[in-house]
Amino acid sequence: MASLPEPVVALSAALGRLPGIGPRSAERLALHLVQADPSLTRTLADALLLARDRVGTCHACGALTESQPCPTCSAPDRATGILCVVERALDVISLEKSHTHRGRYHVLGGRISPINGIGPEDLRIAGLESRLEPEGVREVILALGSDVEGEATCVYLARRLAPRGIRVTRIAQGLPAGSGLEFADDLTLARALEGRREI
Repeated sequence: MASLPEPVVALSAALGRLPGIGPRSAERLALHLVQADPSLTRTLADALLLARDRVGTCHACGALTESQPCPTCSAPDRATGILCVVERALDVISLEKSHTHRGRYHVLGGRISPINGIGPEDLRIAGLESRLEPEGVREVILALGSDVEGEATCVYLARRLAPRGIRVTRIAQGLPAGSGLEFADDLTLARALEGRREI
């Protein structure tokens, strides 16, 4: 039985480390790429390097951006008094597609998960607190997943922000339990934001 050449095995292993790509899909992609027109693989490699070199996170909110601050943070028409807190930069993209939040964002960079060794000090909570007064934040919307870690993070943030006199709300539970924002459709996200509640 013929085995795959070592470079194909190495490419398949690298592709298999990407989220959502299993071993069989990684192998199919690797085989396709080594048999494709060389211009396709060069274009793909150039696009990967360009994206990796030019895209970073906004120093203010943590969203993905090419410029500092990001377009959302620098937009004069965004409401500065409302800050929507999300887990990951991908969640900002999901919420922006719903066209319902006209305020600004803050990416925590994760959620509290003692089992995985992630505590409040591992998240961008200090950065969140440092933005509240200078930006005149009156409301913090917690747009985190509805699983145990998401709920724990929301409760922690609500308690920590309570002494500041800021309204803390939670998006409505129109999201599937145990799933993230990227799996929700635009209408579900819009309704979840509109139906947020005090916590």
